[in-house]
Amino acid sequence: MSGSLRKFAPRREHKERGQLKGRKRLGLLEKHKDYVLRAQDHKGKQKQLKRLRERAATRNPDEFYFNMERSQMKDGVHIEERKEAMAAGMERLMQTQDIKYVRMQRDINRHKIEKLESELHLANIASQDDETADTPQHTVFVDCQKDVDSFDAATHFNTLPEFIDRKYNRPTVESLGKGEIARPSGSVLKKAVLTREARLRELKDRLEREQKLKRVEAEMQLRKALKEKGKRLKVGTDQLGLAVYKWKADRKK
Repeated sequence: MSGSLRKFAPRREHKERGQLKGRKRLGLLEKHKDYVLRAQDHKGKQKQLKRLRERAATRNPDEFYFNMERSQMKDGVHIEERKEAMAAGMERLMQTQDIKYVRMQRDINRHKIEKLESELHLANIASQDDETADTPQHTVFVDCQKDVDSFDAATHFNTLPEFIDRKYNRPTVESLGKGEIARPSGSVLKKAVLTREARLRELKDRLEREQKLKRVEAEMQLRKALKEKGKRLKVGTDQLGLAVYKWKADRKK
């Protein structure tokens, strides 16, 4: 039979026997392919240990790296300052995902925040990104100082003084006089209040998630920049006490 046809000829299938009935308590019977994998893993570990022993034996006791200043020993394990300061979930996100995934999650989260704010009539709410933002106010422009002194908010908005503090659903005097305002029942009002509270809690969680994702994205960019070449200078620390760097401008040819 020619060599080209030999591979199409029927072959006997050689089956390996299973574990004996009296030895089933020991588990599955190890096959040759299982032994090969176990042996390769064992040999790889032994080679790694041998290299580590050689490096430890030939180590220069006077060697120094700047990373030694930023790391410490904790329970026999080297802990780096930046990794230790980050939360466990944030550090795991940076190790398992790339920066494109984090940016995509930030975009999705921002869209949901905008949707919640529009549903709650809180589109003018101060964003947590701006920590110096004051309480939102309604600014009314007038022509002269005399109008400022005689300004009456209830008259300007054509409503009663009791409804001035409302940011939404502010009825006018005509609507109140005609009785056109629908008064919901107690159960409907209670359900609306519970729904609004749930939306507010979700909005709060979304804003906190936005801050965490923003922190993760900035940290990933910084760690990537630290691995690259370029002169940098430590200019201070952030809220977590981590170093903040400034890179020297590099002219590109």
